[in-house]
Amino acid sequence: MRAWPSPEIPTLPVAGPPVSLHDTASGGRVTTRPDGVARLYVCGITPYDATHLGHAATYLAFDLLNRAWRHAGHDVTYVQNVTDVDDPLLERATKVKVDWVELAERETELFRQDMTALRVLPPAHYVGAVESIPLAVELIERLQAAGAVYRVENDLYMSVTADPAFGAESGLDREEMLRIFPERGGDPDTPGKKDPLDCVLWRGEREGEPSWPSPFGPGRPGWHIECAAIAMHHLGGAFDVQGGGSDLVFPHHEMCAGHAQVAVPGTPFAQVYAHAGMVAYDGEKMSKSRGNLVFVSALRNSDVDPMAIRLALLRHHYRSDWEWTDAELWDAVDALADWRRALALGAGAPAAPVVAEVLAAVADDLDAPRAVAAIEGWVRATLGTDGLADTTDPDAALAVHAVLDAALGLAL
Repeated sequence: MRAWPSPEIPTLPVAGPPVSLHDTASGGRVTTRPDGVARLYVCGITPYDATHLGHAATYLAFDLLNRAWRHAGHDVTYVQNVTDVDDPLLERATKVKVDWVELAERETELFRQDMTALRVLPPAHYVGAVESIPLAVELIERLQAAGAVYRVENDLYMSVTADPAFGAESGLDREEMLRIFPERGGDPDTPGKKDPLDCVLWRGEREGEPSWPSPFGPGRPGWHIECAAIAMHHLGGAFDVQGGGSDLVFPHHEMCAGHAQVAVPGTPFAQVYAHAGMVAYDGEKMSKSRGNLVFVSALRNSDVDPMAIRLALLRHHYRSDWEWTDAELWDAVDALADWRRALALGAGAPAAPVVAEVLAAVADDLDAPRAVAAIEGWVRATLGTDGLADTTDPDAALAVHAVLDAALGLAL
């Protein structure tokens, strides 16, 4: 599957510091130490609807990580999946009377357009669930060889107890897991399962649903095995960062880790698990079921500057839960007008401290609000009360332009 075109990234005259992240598994701050190429996996969309601002906030967060690693001197291998066959997609296609393949292709293309407009760096490997079925089959066979798989009618399940580290990624106790599991795609009440938390690896063929041949009979892979197989194939074991929204901590990322760690004992799935917070609207988390989604494409089609959308998202720390309002967007539009006015002067307040602060902020657990505050301070110092104060650096605008684009993805 093709990704989207990559924007040009300006080369900065200074290097960024090592990148630290909050690790969900340990609950503390970890300095990432890539051994050569930095390896990142971020869970992608299920393309049954357009990109909403909650999605965009997550992908912008890990775009900051991608950029920060590059400024710290690392090449980056970034992998993202597309769950282009799954229950929500099939259900949506049935409701709107559209072929599920057509729906998936249409919404995936819209996602590409949104990511292009927001200047998100594309993954090196953008992989669909359908095209990765052979990888999932191979991983299931490895789990079978490890004795971790059992059959319930036409479906295959993995015993979560096969992974001694099960629960270490999320840190949740069993009671909380059982509460969350059915809310996030789990099936704890399926008769015949050995443990309510066991997850499906291979869903046997159902009438009216797409299926593919396999050694286990016709069917399709489960959600968790899809991501585990893609990540292991393209990144290997113990890759640097597994990323996604905080709603993926359990069961998705816990199960992915379990699959990988049973298949390759003694090797962790990822070294760091980083998660973005949830974005709410009208008092509740954005979700299709609640009907409170704000779509990136709808804003773009309303002639909103995509850089204003990006700035509005960057003003919130990626790990925070927060609520989107129209006022946030219009504040960002006004701010960008001031920024462009300051940059148009050419000369301005000294840029070197601003460049250093932006790079340091982004490397410090992707602290975009701190980086934005540094830019806003430079704008105020450059414009002054009369619009022309403190023009001591003749090349300030060039340097600030470059760091805005390179580190924050804001092309002004």
